Amino acid sequence: MYREELKVFDCTIRDGGLINNYQFSDEFVKAIYAATCEAGVDYMEIGKKLCESDDYTREKYGKWNFCDEDDIKRVVDSYEGDYRPILAVMYDVGRIDFSALPPADQSVVGMVRIACYVADIDKGIELAKRCKDHGYETTINIMAPSAAIETDLIEGLEQINEIPEVDYLYLVDSFGAFYSEQITSYLKLYRKHAPNKELGFHAHNNQQLAFSNTQQCIIDGVNLLDATVNGIGRGAGNCNLELLLNFLKNPKFDVRPIYKVIQEQMVPLRKEIEWGFNDIYGISGYLNQHPREAMRMRADKKNQDNCHDFLIESLSVE
Repeated sequence: MYREELKVFDCTIRDGGLINNYQFSDEFVKAIYAATCEAGVDYMEIGKKLCESDDYTREKYGKWNFCDEDDIKRVVDSYEGDYRPILAVMYDVGRIDFSALPPADQSVVGMVRIACYVADIDKGIELAKRCKDHGYETTINIMAPSAAIETDLIEGLEQINEIPEVDYLYLVDSFGAFYSEQITSYLKLYRKHAPNKELGFHAHNNQQLAFSNTQQCIIDGVNLLDATVNGIGRGAGNCNLELLLNFLKNPKFDVRPIYKVIQEQMVPLRKEIEWGFNDIYGISGYLNQHPREAMRMRADKKNQDNCHDFLIESLSVE
């Protein structure tokens, strides 16, 4: 599946942090960074850059939720090799302190990704403009398009299309609800109403379709592809980076460092936190629901595998 324009974007720390409040050790983050460097991955998202408050502290929510420049620089400086991916951080609209973002020429970060729902696209655009003025590559990641009213989504796409400061527009399968034919349909919609934008794709694995849906995006011409080491991520997780690199026939990628960090870091981590497909997440994906209720069910050790009960309760809410 070789295509020179294809770029791989690692989200291990940012999406994985959603299941442990970003309580990754420095050693873990350094190991993931080194693996992405050695594997030749194009981008690595090292975390979120949110606004700290009395209720939202580094101690409770982890340093990689806030991504101070000095913390990131220590990770970068720990690696001695020549090749380095472009580092990215994510902004959530409404939860940021823009004054904490240095100009790009004073930072080791090169991209800011902006996550927003359809209702907040205007705020996302404004934030993208400010980030571009600071010298960063930018993306807008529209969250939960599967739950959006189509006319509202179209209006947002047309707004983004007119903004040159947005480098990439992301289709995000937030709930892991899409099937391959829906991927194709949404991409056609995005291209029709935002033809000026290069597209990216971010998958979730609630129905065990993250990898195959990413493949479908490749077939449909998407060139920026998100994945995580061992599929770690919120709830059922994401497209597995190692599977994606195996699938792509680009000699610049080397999957061996990814399997090494899986063996040394991810296998022990699985004994502490859970991610990946199970029937509870499968139900939430099938019903196009936010995974928060599924995650709550999985946290209840006594009832975490009661998939029939979860289905009946979910249907009654519907």
